[in-house]
Amino acid sequence: MKKLNCWEFKKCGRQFGGEKVSDLGLCPTVIEISLDGAHDGESGGRACWVLEGTICKGNIQGNFIEKHKECEKCDFYEYVKKQEGNNYLSIETLLKIIEDYNNREL
Repeated sequence: MKKLNCWEFKKCGRQFGGEKVSDLGLCPTVIEISLDGAHDGESGGRACWVLEGTICKGNIQGNFIEKHKECEKCDFYEYVKKQEGNNYLSIETLLKIIEDYNNREL
C-alpha cells in the first residue's frame, strides 16, 4: 500500500503543478527537504504538522506552537500515526531533524 503525502491525502492543490498554487502559493511541505523520507514521505509530506504555513480547514496556519493542537485532531495525522505504528517519529524527533538540517555545515 502506497503511503500518501498530505497533498495527496487532503487534495489541497498546493503541490507542484497543483490547481491552487496560483491563489494560495506552494505549500511548505513540498519544499521542506530536511524531512524528505520522514515516515517514507516526499519532502515534508508526511510530517506537515510540524511545518508553518500549511492549510487546515481552508486557512493557512501559523507556526507549530500555534497549530499543533489542531493538527493532533487531523485525519491525516491519525492516518500517518496508524500506518507508522512503532516507526512513528515523534514531534520532538521531527523538530530535531529540521534543526539539525538547518544547523549543518555547508
